[in-house]
Amino acid sequence: MRLAGKVAIVTGAAGGIGAATAARFAAEGAFVTCVDLRAEAVAELAGRIGPHAHGIAADVASPDDNARIVEQTVRRFGGVDVFVANAAVQFMGRIDDTAPEQWDRLHAVNLRGVYLGVQAVLPALRHRGGGSIVITASLLGIVGDPDMPAYGAMKGGLRSMARALAAAHGPEGVRVNTICPGDVETELLDDFFAFQPDPHAARERLVERYPLRRFAAPDDVAAAALFLASDDAAYITGTDLVVDGGLLAQIY
Repeated sequence: MRLAGKVAIVTGAAGGIGAATAARFAAEGAFVTCVDLRAEAVAELAGRIGPHAHGIAADVASPDDNARIVEQTVRRFGGVDVFVANAAVQFMGRIDDTAPEQWDRLHAVNLRGVYLGVQAVLPALRHRGGGSIVITASLLGIVGDPDMPAYGAMKGGLRSMARALAAAHGPEGVRVNTICPGDVETELLDDFFAFQPDPHAARERLVERYPLRRFAAPDDVAAAALFLASDDAAYITGTDLVVDGGLLAQIY
């Protein structure tokens, strides 16, 4: 029960990494606000987790929605100790195929949305004497994918922002770290393979590049989020936790 009595907010919680993280946190004793744009899905998740969970339909790209998320969490559970900024959208396409409105949408959710969420939650974390902010970045914030330059740009921005936040708010007891997953078995990965000329062959080629010979399960990333949220990581801030099955451990 590494989060016993703690209160957490998890965005992008209706599926994949977010749903696994919300469920894992609740199993470890946390009260969890599950946030997603998909109202029915996030309500179903909160109901499945049980009385320690609350679902909120919200758009992380909205300043008003971010304020509402924090206000409702404080009203329901008494405060906030952990903020997991996980919500993201994805578009496939090289830079000359990326429309300005696609770039703007990725920025609004994947980068600006995290800035808005952190800005909204910081007063509540300060009120508790500190806490943990866990930001889902990506391996593509470290290395490049020719077909995902916009996505990589936003995820790289999150890594830089996390370091600045860690330096600024460490004296207040607020720790800030990112998780950088490789490929994870989620809808976003399915979208990536659907973009390939031969999705099955592309999947087989890519999984062979992983030393562990599999893609991550959402639970693998949720376990990393739990570690960073818990007191086990009490002296860890301003860093990236790479969860990539060894992909970066080799050159070819």
